Amino acid sequence: MAASAQVNPEAAPSPEQGGTTDKYEAYLGAAYTRDRQIPLTVSYSGLVGGQGSLARDWGKYFQLLGSVDYYTKGTGRSYLPDKGHPTIYTFMVGPSLHAAIYGKLSGQFFGELGGEHTGGENMTPSISFAGGFGGGLAWNFTRNLAVELSADRVGASFSLPGNTPELGYSTERTWNARATMGVVYRFSNFKF
Repeated sequence: MAASAQVNPEAAPSPEQGGTTDKYEAYLGAAYTRDRQIPLTVSYSGLVGGQGSLARDWGKYFQLLGSVDYYTKGTGRSYLPDKGHPTIYTFMVGPSLHAAIYGKLSGQFFGELGGEHTGGENMTPSISFAGGFGGGLAWNFTRNLAVELSADRVGASFSLPGNTPELGYSTERTWNARATMGVVYRFSNFKF
């Protein structure tokens, strides 16, 4: 009975082996998205903005991830006389699988579901159900601090500008490629 209650300290992973006690990851970074739901003849081809996310670890490899993106600065199509004023923001949650790859390099794959809002272009609906998948790589400077590069594809359904009730506001699914680069901070608990 006494022998079965003993803990083998060699069996417990050390922080260097990935056995960290940190349960949360906060991320903040710069982001880019394609702007495919708005016709290329009237708008920018892409938008630049930012992304913030919070993840909660559930075991060694699994996370629950929530993120918010906001894009407002247009890029591309400099030859258009009036490029409009599009904005996009998304709010999504989903599972993530992450693991150490080699040394200080780690990777992740994630899926996400939520909503996407396209503003400034009179889109109908202005908020669409959205979802996607992606992955990323992180370089760990310390146990708590890393830099991360990730990319994903997000699908949403909006009607084209100029759609009318007679056309039933029929929607068209578009897939936007997105990329982000930023800083990850890992911590163990919320303390207020």
